[in-house]
Amino acid sequence: MRFVGKAEVLVTHLAPVSAEMLDRMPALKLIAVSRGGPVSIDVASVRRRGVLVCNAPGRNASAVAEFTVGAILVETRMIRAGHEALRKGVWRGDLYRADRAARELSEMTVGLIGYGAVGTRLVRLLKPFGCRILVNDPYAQLAEQDRLDEVKQVSLEALLRQSDVVSLHLRVTPETIKLIGSKQFAAMKRGAYLINTARGVLVDANALYDALASGHLGGAMLDTFTIEPLPPHAPLLQLPNVTLTPHIAGASVNTVIIAAQAVAEEVRRHLRGLPPLNPC
Repeated sequence: MRFVGKAEVLVTHLAPVSAEMLDRMPALKLIAVSRGGPVSIDVASVRRRGVLVCNAPGRNASAVAEFTVGAILVETRMIRAGHEALRKGVWRGDLYRADRAARELSEMTVGLIGYGAVGTRLVRLLKPFGCRILVNDPYAQLAEQDRLDEVKQVSLEALLRQSDVVSLHLRVTPETIKLIGSKQFAAMKRGAYLINTARGVLVDANALYDALASGHLGGAMLDTFTIEPLPPHAPLLQLPNVTLTPHIAGASVNTVIIAAQAVAEEVRRHLRGLPPLNPC
C-alpha cells in the first residue's frame, strides 16, 4: 500500500485492506470496493479511523441469475450426464427412454432460498418456463407482480419438502453458514437437485457428499466452495452426479462495466461532497 501514499480515495476489487495497511494511509477517507460486499476489508478498523467504505451491490446479479438458469438445465436435462458419457465414447441412448428421460422445467417446482438482487431476477427468468416457483426469505416480501404471477413465499421446511430444484441465493451471515446440512437434505425430495451459485459455506460439504453418494439427491451444480480453489483431492470431484465450475457465475463483461460505473459514481459523489449511494 506504499504507492497509495497520501491518497484520499482507494478503489479496489480483490486487494485486502488491513489495519496495518490503513496505518500507511493516513489521509484515506474513502474506500470504493467494486464488489457486492466489502469481504476483503477490515471494516472494524476502517470504522475506527472514520474511513467510509462503499461497494457495488447487485453488480453481478443479472449474470448470476442467467448462469443459474443454465445450471438448472444442465442438471435436470442430463446435459452433463450425456456430455461426460460421450467424452468416454459411450452413446447414452438410454437417456431417451421414458423411465430415464429428463423432466421439463414446466413440470417442476423450483425453490429459491434468498430473494435479493439475484433471487428476484431469477424469478423473472424462470416464469416463462412455466415452473412452479417457491421463495424463502424471512427478510424480504414478494413483489406485487410476483404474487400476481402465483410465486409463493413459504417456510424453508415447506420449500425443501416441495421443490424438485433448490437454488441458493443467500448472503453469508452467522445464521446462514451451513444452513443446508444433513437434516435439510433428508427433508428434500428423493431425486431433487441442489444448485449453489452463492457461497460454499452455506452448505455442509460432508452432508452434501453423503446425499449425492447415496443417491438421495439426483444431482447438484456447484459454482462455489468452502475452500477455493477446490483441492484436487476433493471428494466431490469423484462423484458422477455433480457439475462443478470455478466460481464463475458472476463473471461477465456487463458485470465489470456495472461495477466500474458504480465505484466511479461513488468517487464522483465523494469529491463533490455528496453522500454515498451504497455505504457499507
